Amino acid sequence: MLNENIKIIRKSKGLSQEELAIKLNVVRQTISKWEKGLSVPDSNMLISLSEVLETPVSTLLGETVVECKADDLKVISEKLEIINLQLAQRKTKRRKILHWLLISLWAIIVIISVVLIVLNSPYLGWNYNDPETAVLGVGFHIFEWLYVRLSPIIFIGAMVGIFLTRKKV
Repeated sequence: MLNENIKIIRKSKGLSQEELAIKLNVVRQTISKWEKGLSVPDSNMLISLSEVLETPVSTLLGETVVECKADDLKVISEKLEIINLQLAQRKTKRRKILHWLLISLWAIIVIISVVLIVLNSPYLGWNYNDPETAVLGVGFHIFEWLYVRLSPIIFIGAMVGIFLTRKKV
């Protein structure tokens, strides 16, 4: 059991007997004897072996190690490739949506600005003796006041966002 596990784990880590022997400061023939079942490592060497192979001692001693087949690895790599492709497509789609939302925000700011310029604050000439007219006029004034102060910041932010989310060639 131990001999088979050492051999399987060593191969799965991509180590030759010589490389493992160098890491453990033993000769290659010692590794060969362990893998053939002709001898066993002492307790200290077993701990060193588990550290080098990054495997628990219990796995080396008794738990059966299943060797990964090349076909299994190929299937896993193909699935990972598909997942990566799907994630890339999702990222591209989100970037496009964000790009068009920023373009829409930019266009809305331009349209509202043009409308406000054309209207030239008509509420300033209203008769504010009527309470309903006064509330409506104050509401327009607050909107215009906030818009004039915030729209340049939002406009510049949208322009930067459009530039950063453009399709890179």
